[in-house]
Amino acid sequence: MDHKNHSAHHHKAGKNPTHGHQGHDHHRMMIEDFKRRFWVSLILTGPILALSPMIQGWIGVDWNFGGSPYLLFGLSSLVYFYGGWPFLKGFRNELKKKSPGMMTLIALAISVAYFYSVATTFGLPGKSFYWELATLIVIMLLGHWIEMKSVLGASKALQLLVSMMPAEAHKLVGDQLIEVKLEEVAAGDVLLVKPGEKIPADGIILEGESYLNESMLTGESKPVKRGVGEQVIGGAVNGNGSLKIKVLHTGKDSYLSKVIRLVEEAQKTKSKMQNLSDRAAKWLTYLAIGVGVVTLIVWLLLGYDFVFALERMVTVMVISCPHALGLAIPLVVAISTAVSAQNGLLIRNRTAFEESRKISTLVFDKTGTLTQGEFGVKRYASLTKDLSDKEVLRLAAALEQNSEHPIATGIVRKAKDLHLELPATEGFTAITGKGVQAVVESKEVKVVSPAYLKDVDLVVPKEAFSDAAETVVFVLLDDSLVGFVALADEIRPESFNAIRIFKENGIKVYMATGDNERVARAVSDELGLDGYYAEVLPHQKVEIVKDLQSKGEFVAMTGDGVNDAPALAQADVGIAVGSGTDVAAETADIVLVNSNPQDIAKLILFGKATYRKMIQNLVWATAYNALAIPLAAGVLYSWGFVLSPAVGAVLMSLSTVVVAVNAQWLKREMPMATV
Repeated sequence: MDHKNHSAHHHKAGKNPTHGHQGHDHHRMMIEDFKRRFWVSLILTGPILALSPMIQGWIGVDWNFGGSPYLLFGLSSLVYFYGGWPFLKGFRNELKKKSPGMMTLIALAISVAYFYSVATTFGLPGKSFYWELATLIVIMLLGHWIEMKSVLGASKALQLLVSMMPAEAHKLVGDQLIEVKLEEVAAGDVLLVKPGEKIPADGIILEGESYLNESMLTGESKPVKRGVGEQVIGGAVNGNGSLKIKVLHTGKDSYLSKVIRLVEEAQKTKSKMQNLSDRAAKWLTYLAIGVGVVTLIVWLLLGYDFVFALERMVTVMVISCPHALGLAIPLVVAISTAVSAQNGLLIRNRTAFEESRKISTLVFDKTGTLTQGEFGVKRYASLTKDLSDKEVLRLAAALEQNSEHPIATGIVRKAKDLHLELPATEGFTAITGKGVQAVVESKEVKVVSPAYLKDVDLVVPKEAFSDAAETVVFVLLDDSLVGFVALADEIRPESFNAIRIFKENGIKVYMATGDNERVARAVSDELGLDGYYAEVLPHQKVEIVKDLQSKGEFVAMTGDGVNDAPALAQADVGIAVGSGTDVAAETADIVLVNSNPQDIAKLILFGKATYRKMIQNLVWATAYNALAIPLAAGVLYSWGFVLSPAVGAVLMSLSTVVVAVNAQWLKREMPMATV
């Protein structure tokens, strides 16, 4: 379980929020640098081609003059030192780290070509390689430039997240509204957010209510209603109402900054797949040098001249640059992490995300994931002729309007839906663990649990109970039983769809809940789960996960990140849900911003798509090398086919572009997972 704790620790440490921005600018400067070197080298390559004896021979002209070999040498030296500089520098860095890779190969190829050509200019018998050298450098620069732009494209998704914050905010000072820059907003400030504007910072609504669009932050397309006392996330788009908000956090503590930091860290952390591609690139480097040397020796032994043998060796080295391989995984990683973040899936542990495709069993914590997490009134009735059913609900709601309890909220909501007028109450008190009481319209009213009725020797009416997953409370008027209200925590409509997707993918679904047996069974039956565990305490969830793992299951645990922490850490993939603005659900591998179970289905399908892309890219990159190296070494020479260094370089850049484009296609896979 080390890697999880490590990532959690890493997260706690936090980072300078501007770091991402600086990294981004640095990346952009490097792209500009490659672009400049590419154009300069391309312009110089024109005259180099025109001066090369071989090219002249092809077009049947003779443009040679006294100093032409020296001019050719001068121009090529410029291309080698100016255009080839990034590769030579990279070669030095790789040597320092003792891990030869891409840059080593390119640097070797261009240096062998350059110094050999210089030798021919100053007296060594043989043909020069100047034009191949120039075209090779130009193509390499182009390949690198395209590759870096693709990487930038992936981190642009992060920039999109960064750019979601408005530049300014309207701050209320007394009765005055002043415009302030976002950087000047501090915790505790009161801001006004007009309809259609972005929320400038995380905060709490003091006045007003509105529908907010948080889709860019959470992937949830439906606007959500927010009113007084509720939290809002900076970056969300305000709908039709004006809001006054009190700022909770700004800058690096804001939800958005945490998300950005998380995504950056996830893109940096290496997963198993990436380590695999790094190892492959290293071995390819050794292989290329080895094959290159063997090629040289074999052709010399076959009696060919040194120039021909050397040309084959240079071609092998040029072609076997495992460019596409170096890009195969990192690009997919960068894109998948950014796309996930925009869809409300925050990946904290890359390996767990890649392994989500292996999940065979899912364990859900019921409340708030499969169910709404809020009680709705299912039935209510009067047990006496003197009161109507609605009157019973009205009295109960009048009493409950002072309570924060989920059951109370459910009863009050139902009364409001029915437009019942709620009278004021006096002397509201709680009956410990059993209910509440107060004076309503000068009568004493109590709303109590079945246990209270037993305590005062009242008969609990049978008709109050049904087989469904319900909680029943009773209404007493001046100590006589007058009616009851039955409530239930409703199943989320999305749960049915999510369970269907899991079943189609052969994943077993269990539920672990603290609720009683009857409620658990009712929810399990309605959703068609594979099983349930009722009356489970948080520490027992770990045992459930261990038990399933011992049967050979690959277990994903879905919980709320706080009380389920041990179980999330024990599971093969820990998914924290509904932690909403609490991004740093420390023990989870993946944090779902919404509690929507369909997001978990999305996660698994997207995990599979990501893995597929990685495999495709690895296969493409290695197959290209497997094919090109023997051709460059000259295995088909006797049939008159031989791969020249320049054509080899074109093919190599092409394979890099294919890998980059294939990775970008991943962006198309995510919406398809939204069922």
